Amino acid sequence: MKLYVAIPVVLLALFIATSGVAGTTRGWVLPTNRRPVHRPRLYGWGQLVAAFALGWQQVCFWLLSDPDTRQWGSLNGGVLLTGPIVMMASHRTGGNQQDSGTP
Repeated sequence: MKLYVAIPVVLLALFIATSGVAGTTRGWVLPTNRRPVHRPRLYGWGQLVAAFALGWQQVCFWLLSDPDTRQWGSLNGGVLLTGPIVMMASHRTGGNQQDSGTP
């Protein structure tokens, strides 16, 4: 097992999961994402899904040695893409900012 790959990825998944729990329970979003996020709880759920998928992919890749069960880590890519899709759904729509004023 190559720890120089596994440890940073697991730490990243834990950071994403912590931010997802904060978004889901309290409606808190990181300061850099506060402005574009319209629904913070949905954003938090997207982060939780992405963190779970990233962690599950690492478990399947590093810990499982049976080829029949290891393939489920590869099929996890669809779940891994679901997280960012849910996070994008929580953003504000852009609209045309130039035409929003009075004439």
